[in-house]
Amino acid sequence: MIYAYIRVSTAGQSGSSQKYEILQWAGKQNVTITKWVSESASGTISPHKRKLGRLIRRMRRDDLLVCTEISRLGRNMLMIMSILNDCAAGGIRLHTIKDNFDLNNNINSKIIAFAFALAAEIERNLISQRTKEALADRKAAGVRLGRPPGSFKKKETVLRDQGDIQRRLAAGESLCSISQQYGIHRSTLASYLKSGD
Repeated sequence: MIYAYIRVSTAGQSGSSQKYEILQWAGKQNVTITKWVSESASGTISPHKRKLGRLIRRMRRDDLLVCTEISRLGRNMLMIMSILNDCAAGGIRLHTIKDNFDLNNNINSKIIAFAFALAAEIERNLISQRTKEALADRKAAGVRLGRPPGSFKKKETVLRDQGDIQRRLAAGESLCSISQQYGIHRSTLASYLKSGD
């Protein structure tokens, strides 16, 4: 059986591009994906607490697990190596499309897997470091980071006037019109009102 695994970090993200890549690969290989497993979970969460862990436990010897890249399995080298070890121990084959990596139970594929996992972790660390440096540069240049100034006062004002705002809404005045008077977006006003309930 051929299983496809898709993971995104947050519920707001879409796995559609991963699914497209896997379908393209399956078409070129002239194979059919037997089962799709998708989840929205941080790669830092143990695979045993994710759908991925349940999937690997359910798979049989010679089943194939396909994902777009090795970093979809986990966020650090040790976690990825542990997953690869579980697959190898169970005789489960693994293919990652972007890395063009195939896991077989031999020393060469384990060495290559180690190199891919290490490279993925180094890349994530570099991205994190660059982000921190960019934020520090912006702060040093006098750019204010975080919530815009005054937004807390606006929320306080909305909550203070909540009763009046609810009466105006009940009388038919639009949320958009009221939010403009407070200098905030209508969805922000709605959020403030909800938090004050």
